[in-house]
Amino acid sequence: MATGHRLLLENARQVVLVCARGERFLTGPALRSLAVLEGASLVVGSDGLIKAIGPADVIQRQFSGETFEERIDCSGKCVLPGLVDAHTHPVWAGERVHEFAMKLAGATYMDIHQAGGGINFTVEHTRQASEEELFCSFRQRLQCMMRAGTTLVECKSGYGLNLETELKMLRVIERARRELPLDLSATYCGAHSVPKGKTVIEATDDIINNHLPRLRELSRHGDLHIDNIDVFCEKGVFDLDTTRRILEGGKKMGLQINFHGDELHPMKAAELGAELGAQAISHLEEVSDEGIAAMAAAKCTAVLLPTTAYMLRLKQPRARKMLEEGVIVALGSDFNPNAYCFSMPMVMHLACVNMRMSMPEALAAATINAAYALGKSHTHGSLEVGKQGDVVIINASRWEHLIYQFGGHHELIDYVIAKGKVIYKK
Repeated sequence: MATGHRLLLENARQVVLVCARGERFLTGPALRSLAVLEGASLVVGSDGLIKAIGPADVIQRQFSGETFEERIDCSGKCVLPGLVDAHTHPVWAGERVHEFAMKLAGATYMDIHQAGGGINFTVEHTRQASEEELFCSFRQRLQCMMRAGTTLVECKSGYGLNLETELKMLRVIERARRELPLDLSATYCGAHSVPKGKTVIEATDDIINNHLPRLRELSRHGDLHIDNIDVFCEKGVFDLDTTRRILEGGKKMGLQINFHGDELHPMKAAELGAELGAQAISHLEEVSDEGIAAMAAAKCTAVLLPTTAYMLRLKQPRARKMLEEGVIVALGSDFNPNAYCFSMPMVMHLACVNMRMSMPEALAAATINAAYALGKSHTHGSLEVGKQGDVVIINASRWEHLIYQFGGHHELIDYVIAKGKVIYKK
């Protein structure tokens, strides 16, 4: 008996597979040209997984007489994998538009932080906000990301700094994970800043003795699903030693290490991450040559954040050097009140212009390599049989338009699809 299928995408001008041989990530020469099919069709089964991809006439013969819940004619259009945003801080109250004005007038990130603004400002407001308020604003932000083509998002806590508010943020992420069609990777980031009135040692002890045991218990009972642990390893925040203690505590609980390192000062965070078996390290504007070599050897992903370097006017991370050394390079929007950008197409464009990445390198960094940074590249990040049917359809004759048309993604994106279901249609 013929079983019904969820979705048929017919006769696309281009289908960008990104990978065609089950690669978990792409580095070096493999990034020169991505796997692309011309004049192709794609089938997603009722389980939400890709059943077939190939030349349109072959797929038509293979599936003639079979039923589909939805068919989309993709003539003249391009089909790409759903985009993956490998680094966001999307749950918070208290926007910081006034601080953007201060930065434009010359204040640095650390000037604002030390004057009680920055993370501290957002922490105050997030502590006061109700869970429902936080969920409503979070849902709205996720919808903006989705309309820009994102189907898998890493989401951090980190604006609570006390156990009660961190748990409130993680419950909000958990609720979204259960109720919304996007896939989320949840990150505990209680070590985002040292809370007022505590020393770094006291904050670290609190996390290790109180936060992590409570998270372990909630995870065991299935109340929360947490994937990653993060620390802001930075001068004046968490030093190398306290960062190591917290990350090791998370690793013992089975969390993937995925942390902020070498952003404003060279801290040897990359070397530490490589040694601890980190899945990913973000920022890396100030990473050392030794750190780059260590990350390449350890297959530790570099999550680069072009919007942050752009908005804070920091030194650009050395993407070219990393790519030449064989580091797995991924991209994230770093969406947060300090760098307000939802759009992975704009992130890819900035990566190409400001960090000198090629368009294939940027797309791989926003799909397969970003999925790898989250430990999900076996199911996400490319269009291959057996993987999840997460797709973006753009109304353009070549896929590069998604990067080339800066800020043009709203006009370009016709459909966003998750697990074979249309979740956004222009």
